[in-house]
Amino acid sequence: MNSRTPEERWRRFRDARDAALAEEHGWLSLTSFQWLGGEPAPVDGVPGLWSSAGDTARLTAGAPDGLTDLADGGPVEGTITATLDDEESLLWVGHGGEDGRRVVVELARRAGRYALRTRDASSPALTGFTGVPTFDYRPDLVVEGRFEPYAEPLLEPIATAHPDVPGTHGTAGEVVFSLPGDHRRFRLRAAQDAAGALSITFHDATNGVSTADWRKLTTRRPRPDGSVALDFNRAINYPSAFTAYGTCPAPVGGNVVDAAIEAGERTPAGVPAALQASASG
Repeated sequence: MNSRTPEERWRRFRDARDAALAEEHGWLSLTSFQWLGGEPAPVDGVPGLWSSAGDTARLTAGAPDGLTDLADGGPVEGTITATLDDEESLLWVGHGGEDGRRVVVELARRAGRYALRTRDASSPALTGFTGVPTFDYRPDLVVEGRFEPYAEPLLEPIATAHPDVPGTHGTAGEVVFSLPGDHRRFRLRAAQDAAGALSITFHDATNGVSTADWRKLTTRRPRPDGSVALDFNRAINYPSAFTAYGTCPAPVGGNVVDAAIEAGERTPAGVPAALQASASG
């Protein structure tokens, strides 16, 4: 039997969240995003010649470039290739540092195009990270809602944090709820994973004031009667709230709560003002 209080469980959630963000090559280590062209060419900050053609990305390098193939740990000598489906990513090669992996190069495919993102373990955003600022725990912002599933999932176009990357939201239905002291009924469209958990990306009135431009909330699988608990204390930032190099999804049109939800994660500390104003997902 779990004897912890809801606030204690939230604090454990917060500890795990901060630990995940502090991983060596996690989201806080991102230092660049660069599209690959069709002809072999250098890219900023990474040795070798990089290109893509059709469904395949290519890297050509020699031993003096000091690149490590992360699949087998050996040096990159000659040409290696990789093929990804759209929205997939691969931590492909590393270089620098004593172990040859201070910088990890991520290959990503977005909107049918290949791009590189560098993940540097010495990134100031990572080395200076002390945890995500949050509002104090609000037991009143754990509210009951109702999930109203659609007969069939609906694919809806959305923007993302990167202007050149369009996105798609798979809407499984709508979550209907009210906030304490506010009798209005809010409706937010939600995605649903294979286990039945819901994911809701939303705007609210704190955005751009005390929080990033949008946040995400996940819930457990709705109960058989459709009821579901929405714990806004667990509302989190997308990676693009911390870095200019994310391609995270923006809310589907209309997913706006016309009220201030002062719970969950706030604007990350140390984020440049330009990023606070323009990127959050």
